[in-house]
Amino acid sequence: MARKRKAGEGTLRLRKDGRWEGRVIVDYGPDGRPKTKNVLARTKAECQEKLEKLKAAYGVVTGRAKPDMSFGAWLELWYKTYAQPTLRITTQQNYEDRIYHQIIPSIGDIPLNKLQQSDLQQFYAQLKKSGRVRHVECYGPGLSDRMVRACHTTCRTALEKAVTEGLIPVNPAIGCKLPPKKAAEMKVLSHEEMQRFLIQAKEDGFFEIALLELATGMRRGELCALKWADLDLASGALRIQRQAVHVNGGIHISQPKTKGSERTVILPPQVVNVLRELKSRTESEWMFPSPVKEGMPLDPQSVYKKMKKILKRAQCQDLRFHDLRHTFATTALEHGMDVKTLSTIIGHVSSATTIDVYSHITEPMQLRAAEKIEQGIGQGEVRPIPAAEPAPQAPQRQAFTPAKGKIRKSGTGGIYKINDHLFEGRYTPTNAHGKREVHTVYAKTREEVEPLLEEMIAQVRARIKEDKARLKEQGQNVPA
Repeated sequence: MARKRKAGEGTLRLRKDGRWEGRVIVDYGPDGRPKTKNVLARTKAECQEKLEKLKAAYGVVTGRAKPDMSFGAWLELWYKTYAQPTLRITTQQNYEDRIYHQIIPSIGDIPLNKLQQSDLQQFYAQLKKSGRVRHVECYGPGLSDRMVRACHTTCRTALEKAVTEGLIPVNPAIGCKLPPKKAAEMKVLSHEEMQRFLIQAKEDGFFEIALLELATGMRRGELCALKWADLDLASGALRIQRQAVHVNGGIHISQPKTKGSERTVILPPQVVNVLRELKSRTESEWMFPSPVKEGMPLDPQSVYKKMKKILKRAQCQDLRFHDLRHTFATTALEHGMDVKTLSTIIGHVSSATTIDVYSHITEPMQLRAAEKIEQGIGQGEVRPIPAAEPAPQAPQRQAFTPAKGKIRKSGTGGIYKINDHLFEGRYTPTNAHGKREVHTVYAKTREEVEPLLEEMIAQVRARIKEDKARLKEQGQNVPA
């Protein structure tokens, strides 16, 4: 009976034409599928020799996994063979950052069977003190507790596989002392801040995204990946079935985070009306198209940066985009939405996750429910309702005037000063054939060129719309 070859060894087989073929996995694609290379030879020994050279050229761990191989070599073999094929593309990037930028440079040269718990403990301490590779000037030299724990999880999982493969007797990562696990501080916008945020967002051309986020609590990637085909304007039903992620400088469209993330939410009528008006001004299939990459949605990173600027201009507290999701959930619970409905809307796997995340909001709700049950079964003493204290006088709302930004809204063209007596208004849309057009108007002042530019944009848009309709009637393909 032929022995089972270990991961990284490759395979050898005799072909029907009498030649030997060697094949090995050299990498994995974005979809998790293996990429293989092969060699051919007349004899098995010659084929084995060629296969070893092939593996060396592609950096594949050669031969059988051995107890005395370096920890770095085992970590790479474990990642490419066992971990990478099962991970989402964004998670792969996180794993590779930890493995190739943190773990291997620090402790990758230690033999697998010589790695001790003290080596790992010293490594974690070094990460906490001076482990940051990028953005040191912004965040300091040390990594966060969360990142140290993530590096430990990677090491522990890889070493546990080494134990099951019989390479080492025990897992040295078990029992390491780690930084405390702390949940990120949850921040939510107050009602006043939400109003200022939306007013400023309208000024900065971010209103539709901000409103939709505060009305649904979607994840940032889900929001960016919406298409007009996902929205039923008649019923207000919005289907969430994909996400956009920023990977290696580009935008990648993938499946949602979890199975529960694929869901349908019903939008409030006011939000539907806003989106209906937006659709009348949008030619792209994407609800929020990229202004710089034709046929692609907005980059989630650019959405984050834009949100940060708007929060600052609106005089709101500084928070993450995910905190807008928390703002929606907190507001929904405080206004009586039940946990099961909220869990479905925001795409949690189960209601237990929602209760765990928002326990500070749901605990008072559970207490009130318990009191009602106690009274309902007739065994509890009816507690007198205390007289309501007079509500404090609500402070007078201050009128908020949005800050004027230097950057013009998307789709409104640009105005440029040619000299002291001449201004140019420029509009560069994509025409019906998918090519960029440049249209210009001129005036002596910025104030004079503004209405001319607005009128010209309306005319150009109407003409492009007519051209697209004509091409469709002729059966030609029209770019989205």
